[in-house]
Amino acid sequence: MIYVALLFLTNLISAISQLLLKKAALRTYKSFWAEYINLRVIGAYFLFFVSVLLDLTALRHCPVSYLPIIETSSYIFVFILGRIFLQEYFTKRKLIGMAVIITGIIIYLQ
Repeated sequence: MIYVALLFLTNLISAISQLLLKKAALRTYKSFWAEYINLRVIGAYFLFFVSVLLDLTALRHCPVSYLPIIETSSYIFVFILGRIFLQEYFTKRKLIGMAVIITGIIIYLQ
């Protein structure tokens, strides 16, 4: 069960990485190099690399059949982090979609 939790953690780390890249993309930069060589972009790619390494470690000990269901949790993490850090709004359609995803995860993992 610890490796299933690790898979969820890798999705959270990946979502944080996506958030950093989106925040970096919203800024304007003076040069081409400044756009790609800055703390947010480098940090995002580093987090993504860590996420992949942890993901591979967890998959060595976890049934691969869990992967498609657990990977859908990344949508939930991006949804919540987008609201917290980017002030994106929850629409009715998004909330229904999140409810369907959460229900599917709970049903599958039981």
